[in-house]
Amino acid sequence: MPNNNLLSKIASRFGQISILIDPEKTNSENQLLPLIKKAELAKIDYFFVGGSTVSRSDLEKTITILKRNTKIPVIIFPGGGNQLSNKADGILYLSLVSGRNPDFLITHHVNSALEVFNLGIEVLPTGYILVEGGTKSSVAYVSQTIPIPREQTSIALNTSLAALLQGKQIIYFDAGSGATDIVPFSFIQELRKHSTIPIIVGGGITEINQLKEFKKAQVNIMVVGNKLEKDIDFLLEINEFQKSTK
Repeated sequence: MPNNNLLSKIASRFGQISILIDPEKTNSENQLLPLIKKAELAKIDYFFVGGSTVSRSDLEKTITILKRNTKIPVIIFPGGGNQLSNKADGILYLSLVSGRNPDFLITHHVNSALEVFNLGIEVLPTGYILVEGGTKSSVAYVSQTIPIPREQTSIALNTSLAALLQGKQIIYFDAGSGATDIVPFSFIQELRKHSTIPIIVGGGITEINQLKEFKKAQVNIMVVGNKLEKDIDFLLEINEFQKSTK
């Protein structure tokens, strides 16, 4: 099995940034090459690739273009057990611990376990926690699970700790694609009182001040997705943010 280079990098500091690419929407060189160029300028740390209903062929195509044109690590963010590729650097091995749908807790994992084991890429066991983000996300619809309400900090904490005790190595709080509300800072702050486990946060991030506050709250990776689909020049603002926090 591969070593833990990615996990060590993720755990090494707060305020890292990942771009989330949905291969259903963005899978051609014409779309990806300008994104790669500006991502490198902005000192982006990772590309996450995946989505709720992405086909394997679109995933493979997108990852192939990324790996051919950048040294930024590419990590699969799978929406199901079919979203696999040995061309990526790693995979967030997501278990939807905030829901009660067994398919996304373990069934997809069982069905794809042998292939994942033999991919030869770094596997990152991740407790995935869906948070109410102001809209019904595609993840909630596809998984048929209910996000954790924003005011239920204790539920978020206990869910995170349960995932940690099960051996998850990363906690991922996600308000969902197109969220109008970001993950509550209280969720991060409460977990940080109990654990140093790496934290990833995504969904609804559209402003530099949100990045600043998440970094201050000791989030390891902040994921930006929909904002860049509408405004790729947000990467120029991220570049200035990166410079200011060195």
